[in-house]
Amino acid sequence: MSAEKRRSSVDEKEESDENDGWIGPMPSEASKPKPKKRKVLEFESLYIENLPSSETYEFSYMHRDVVTHIVVTKTDFVITASQDGHLKFWKKQEEGIEFVKHFRCHLAPISHVATNTTGTLLCTASPEKTIKVFDVINFDMINMISIEFEPYIADSEKASNKIHIFDGTQTSSTPLHTFQTLHQATVTTIKYNPVYETAVSVDKAGIIEYWTGPKHEYQFPKTVNFESKLDTDLYDFVKNKTYPTALAFSPDGKKMASISLDRKVRVFHFLSGKLHKVLDESLQRFQDLQHQTQQLPNMEFGRRMAAERDLEKSDSVHLANVLFDASGHFVIYATMLGVKVVNLVTNRCVAMLGKPENLRPLHLALLLPNPIILNPTLVLHYYSFETHEYWMQSLICMTRRIQRLYEQAILHTSLGDVHIRIFGKDVPKTAENFCVHSRNGYYNGHVFHRVIKGFMVQTGDPTESLETVE
Repeated sequence: MSAEKRRSSVDEKEESDENDGWIGPMPSEASKPKPKKRKVLEFESLYIENLPSSETYEFSYMHRDVVTHIVVTKTDFVITASQDGHLKFWKKQEEGIEFVKHFRCHLAPISHVATNTTGTLLCTASPEKTIKVFDVINFDMINMISIEFEPYIADSEKASNKIHIFDGTQTSSTPLHTFQTLHQATVTTIKYNPVYETAVSVDKAGIIEYWTGPKHEYQFPKTVNFESKLDTDLYDFVKNKTYPTALAFSPDGKKMASISLDRKVRVFHFLSGKLHKVLDESLQRFQDLQHQTQQLPNMEFGRRMAAERDLEKSDSVHLANVLFDASGHFVIYATMLGVKVVNLVTNRCVAMLGKPENLRPLHLALLLPNPIILNPTLVLHYYSFETHEYWMQSLICMTRRIQRLYEQAILHTSLGDVHIRIFGKDVPKTAENFCVHSRNGYYNGHVFHRVIKGFMVQTGDPTESLETVE
């Protein structure tokens, strides 16, 4: 009996020792970790409807030389500049973009183009040491300023670190103010934030500076939430030994986006200077993406990779820029696969424009819709990507006044009638071509010169003599 008690006490001790090793509930009883809530942007579909969505470009317009700058104003004008110093004004219409005026602006290439916040004035700078000011609404040149230095951008010197401030309404070549020591290297980018009345400039060393205009005596802005850049992430470019080629501000002025030579898009909180998001678009990332899920045929991908390496060696890489949409929740920029539209809230690419096209976009401009002009348009090196649905609606609306797209047609032949169904929504241009020719009587008197059972019938002008076949 004593042996049984001794054995039971030993078993109880071992069991208690095993239980002492667990603190809290057993693993089987522990609750599973709650899945992270997926971030959702409210009214995302509505924002996307106001952005271009067509994979291919709808219209193409030409310059005589390489297009270097594209600017869209709030007055619905599109201004393009080419390497030969020419400037063109275009006006967005309900049926598309209409050419307005052509200026032989400079004898040398245009180095920079900028507009004011209201979209009424535009200035161009050129290595021939002149700055020209245009009235956008009346598309006329109203002022010319001769300067004593070669500009890198609108008012910064190419060979030094100085920034000059001029009055665009005066012809005097004397600047209102000059920043002598604000930067220690050549300034590459200057962008104005109209919401907080602050300008941001970046030099080739990657240093970012905030400053104000004459209203605030060219001082450091008081609207920001930091006094020292050491409290911000603005030195991120210096750490990565790169610098931005372009800056952009969201409509509310609270976000600042940049695209730099290391192929990364950085989004900052403007007031705090803190880094919000980094989008990596490096060539290595695209190679990894191609290995994971094939984005393009291998031959086409290799061709684009070779073109990207050539682009890095040329000055054209400095033309790349980044845009915000009207909501400030999306950034738009060009990559080797096409133009990306990225949702900053969900961190998801919602559209890729121009992926099937054999082109490499660089400089972009977004023409937003208004109550009169429905279709939003993205302009890049003067290719237009429009929302395909709105383009279709505007096309049909336009053709109702000029010609009508039918859904059915009947061909009356000597052997009977042929009933045809027209797919205007699927192939609008083919349908329009057929309807217009039918209304104009083009097919009258033609014969079917080729009939393949179960496949096709062919009519037209087989002799290519442009005469009706008898």
